[in-house]
Amino acid sequence: MPTPVAGRHFLHTPGPTNVPDRVLRAMDRNAVNHRGPEFGALGREVVAKLRAIFQTNGIVAIFPSSGTGAWEAAMVNTLSAGDRVLMTRTGWFSYLWEQLAATHRLDPVLLDTDWRRGADPDAIGAVLRDDREYRIKAVCVVHCETSTSCMTDIRAVRTAMDRAGHPALLMVDAISSLACADLRHDEWGIDVTIAGSQKGLMVPPGLGFNAISNKALAAMKSAALARGYWDWAPLVTANSTGFFPYTPAVNLLFGLNEALAMLLEEGLPNVFARHNVYAEATRRAVRTWGLELQCQDPVAYAPGVTAVRVPDGHSADALRATILETFNMSMGNGLGRIDDKVFRIGHMGDVGPLQLAGALAGVEMGLSVAGVPYRAGGVQAAIDYLAQHARGTAR
Repeated sequence: MPTPVAGRHFLHTPGPTNVPDRVLRAMDRNAVNHRGPEFGALGREVVAKLRAIFQTNGIVAIFPSSGTGAWEAAMVNTLSAGDRVLMTRTGWFSYLWEQLAATHRLDPVLLDTDWRRGADPDAIGAVLRDDREYRIKAVCVVHCETSTSCMTDIRAVRTAMDRAGHPALLMVDAISSLACADLRHDEWGIDVTIAGSQKGLMVPPGLGFNAISNKALAAMKSAALARGYWDWAPLVTANSTGFFPYTPAVNLLFGLNEALAMLLEEGLPNVFARHNVYAEATRRAVRTWGLELQCQDPVAYAPGVTAVRVPDGHSADALRATILETFNMSMGNGLGRIDDKVFRIGHMGDVGPLQLAGALAGVEMGLSVAGVPYRAGGVQAAIDYLAQHARGTAR
């Protein structure tokens, strides 16, 4: 067995993320009666806070599930077998969403990319303009593609859909962007926003969310895919009562309530700004090392994760293994067509500047130990930027 490394484990995957002590303490309690008044008050409070995070006045459904379950809920409540869904393959998770659509006998219409940028709103608009019979019933877009660290401009997608005059629903996977980047469910005309608890929301895995527009609720009337556990209908009532139609993940909800309080205390604009600072510091380190960012479009850089390519002939997985064994730090791996070609540095959720600096130090030391060619000084470049920002002079 490897020799244990002293000190706290550094978790810098792009989900699950670090769970704040406040959230851990909130969950560290006995369960309560999920049919009793204490839980009803908790449920109503959580829904109210989630609405603020999603920036919506509408229904927010909460499922004991992963983000995959929230994907499924979005589809089965609004669509029928044979319905066409327009999807852009921007990375591994958009591909998995596409596969789930096919499992439900939907008909995905695909726009592919090189996995180094976000979805193209103009291309989406062009496909919709050509769909004069309105056979496409939904446009499914990943806001932050976790596997590539590329963002898609959701406002631009909504604008393209409106210009095309197309009635399709807009479904947005915000699993890796919610509470990391600005996302405005109501203002941007999103019909279903999909999220999970284990990333920017700073809670352990196990909760999935759908923020739902009135248009999406109306689509339930004609949707013919089978739904039972994933049915939105009982959760509309749950939003007002705080109770669930099944046994909820009680202690996770206590933790979520505390995490939402932390986010709202900090203020969403400050949360987003903090993530952008850490992302830029990380990119400055990567460029100084002489390594290549997976995302090639500066407009599409993700605030919560940075995917980094290793030089040809080197293994990203071997580098990650070296860093884990030698410095006790976990990072994300490459997925799909970029398997073993990239490693991913997570800087979302409960992360401070000293944690980020330590994580980048772990990467720089790991590059040296693993024999991956690089230029020294990446950590210093990041520290300089973080210090400038702290002084209010970053540019």
